[in-house]
Amino acid sequence: MYEVEVKVRADHERVRERLEALGATHLGTVRQVDTYFDAPDRDFAETDEALRIRREDPGAGSATARVTYKGPLVDAVSKTREEAEAVVADAEATTAVLEGLGFEPAATVRKERDRFEVGEVLVTLDEVEGLGEFVEVETEAAEDVEAERDRVFGVLEDLGLDPGEGIRTSYLGLLLGADRDDRQ
Repeated sequence: MYEVEVKVRADHERVRERLEALGATHLGTVRQVDTYFDAPDRDFAETDEALRIRREDPGAGSATARVTYKGPLVDAVSKTREEAEAVVADAEATTAVLEGLGFEPAATVRKERDRFEVGEVLVTLDEVEGLGEFVEVETEAAEDVEAERDRVFGVLEDLGLDPGEGIRTSYLGLLLGADRDDRQ
């Protein structure tokens, strides 16, 4: 499965107005803490991969955790990449397993995400600690990545945002001040 995503800096109030005009469905707000890991056998920044454990708290004591692997980017205009993700029952135990295999925690990204759905496309308004406001528009593709990327671009344009201003650097890369780090 491919995650087809474009991220831009944007003022959330303006985007919320456009979401309302488009009849978007509000899916809720969550707090996420992402811990990224370095591999013992290769440099993920060089191979354009990422491994993380995401702790997500939508409130009311219903926190969840997922472990995610993200492969290299597959095109030059979006953050499209192969992704594999699994729910884990115990984030601390999963961290211990990874550390036992030689993976080391590298950095943590904290953000609040307000999620909306426009058709079958997810629009996320992110407030990232230390970075500010962003909008991510994404969907999934099993095969026709280009068609899904065009659909994501269309939603961005409907929101009054320019796909050409897409940021391919991950939040992790932005926080670390990297010139090129596409993990996230």
